[in-house]
Amino acid sequence: MSYQMVVSMLNVLFLCRDYKLMNMNSSGDEEKLGNGVVGILAESVNKWERRTPLTPSHCARLLHGGKDRTGVSRIVVQPSGKRIHHDALYEDVGCEISDDLSDCGLILGIKQPKLEMILPERAYAFFSHTHKAQEENMPLLDKILSERVTLYDYELIVGDHGRRLLAFGKYAGRAGLVDFLHGLGKRYLSLGYSTPFLSLGSSYMYSSLAAAKAAVISIGEEIASQGLPSGICPLVFVFTGTGNVSLGAQEMFKLLPHTFVEPSQLPELFLKDNGISQNGKSTKRVHQVYGCIITSQDMVEHQDPSKSFDKADYYAHPEHYNPVFHEKIAPYTSVLVNCMYWEKKFPRLLSTKQIQDLSAKGCPLVGICDITCDIGGSIEFVNRATSIDSPFFRFDPAKNSYCHDMDGDGVICMAVDILPTEFAKEASQHFGDILSEFVGSLASMTEAADLPGHLKRACISYKGELTPLYEYIPRMRKSDPQYALLP
Repeated sequence: MSYQMVVSMLNVLFLCRDYKLMNMNSSGDEEKLGNGVVGILAESVNKWERRTPLTPSHCARLLHGGKDRTGVSRIVVQPSGKRIHHDALYEDVGCEISDDLSDCGLILGIKQPKLEMILPERAYAFFSHTHKAQEENMPLLDKILSERVTLYDYELIVGDHGRRLLAFGKYAGRAGLVDFLHGLGKRYLSLGYSTPFLSLGSSYMYSSLAAAKAAVISIGEEIASQGLPSGICPLVFVFTGTGNVSLGAQEMFKLLPHTFVEPSQLPELFLKDNGISQNGKSTKRVHQVYGCIITSQDMVEHQDPSKSFDKADYYAHPEHYNPVFHEKIAPYTSVLVNCMYWEKKFPRLLSTKQIQDLSAKGCPLVGICDITCDIGGSIEFVNRATSIDSPFFRFDPAKNSYCHDMDGDGVICMAVDILPTEFAKEASQHFGDILSEFVGSLASMTEAADLPGHLKRACISYKGELTPLYEYIPRMRKSDPQYALLP
């Protein structure tokens, strides 16, 4: 072999080596992004998290369609003994069961993984809660950026009309209302009242959403036939907002014998006696509960008495409005079911000072079901999240104190942040029905610019760099969090 031939062969080998090095990441793996291999994380942040982004039936459709049609060639599922669908069911449809997700270009979860589980130069999709630049979520974002990760946040996948496509809102509302009714029975017992609510379990105690609904219907039948103690009537549930969370809570509420009233009608409920007519017989009121749905126009008034509420103006200039919920709605509220979106630029729904004043005047408020779980947000004194294990705390306005029991003065508060997992099977099916429609686009993506608009807008970082829509995050981190608002 001539000298020239040897040199030529060496040059070819060096070129091949250089090309391979260009397509390897820092850990020595070949480029994974867009390779069509999908990983499903074992949820690790909370012991109660049993949801999955894709069920076995979703995986079966993706795999059996082939990569050319679905964009997915393999699915690797991390083993989990608590996931609502057992590992064997995934294996039966062709998934691989392995702790090792290093072959995966796209890795899916529900909640954020532990930081040490994040692999470099992969794409991840989960609820990251990083776009608001809240301090507690910034270590996650720092890890994402340092590992050159591409991050999609489910919360940011919205359709043409601005509505979220991937959400568990209705399931949060459903589970939240059931859980609160369960606690309400205990609270009333501590106040000296026996109610049908006492026999209702928490949502996770039922094998399905249908079973939970059947239990609520049974409670409703008892209320209709035997009635509620007159001392707690009229029992009024006030729902904030008209989104999916509120709709889910209302869905369960409507299984009870009920009447919905307008906000302006609330005072009329309290003009009559407490459920006992003058001849001593029960009135209709003790055999049902009342519901009231309120929106922004019921919570605030313009500072200028000559101007009426205007939603567009309120969102643009909330500083021109004064809160009135504590004056017009709260004095007639037994249970506040908080389901609305809130930012710091808006007036609070209920401040600590307001609840203290209301309590001193004998307000009938028994409890707060804060499904939004916006800690220290629209309801100021809900200053902590609660857990499925221990869903309630008691706030005593007179003493400005917090307790973890149902006894004593004050209002009970519930603020569980993973409510949908209590209906893990149905919630996962609903979520996967939508996610499976575009998971192939994420799994085969090599250039973020090529993604459909709704997915591109949900990409917070691409290969470790914040995308243009989210370049505001560092500025928010440096600014005063009290005034840090989304653009």
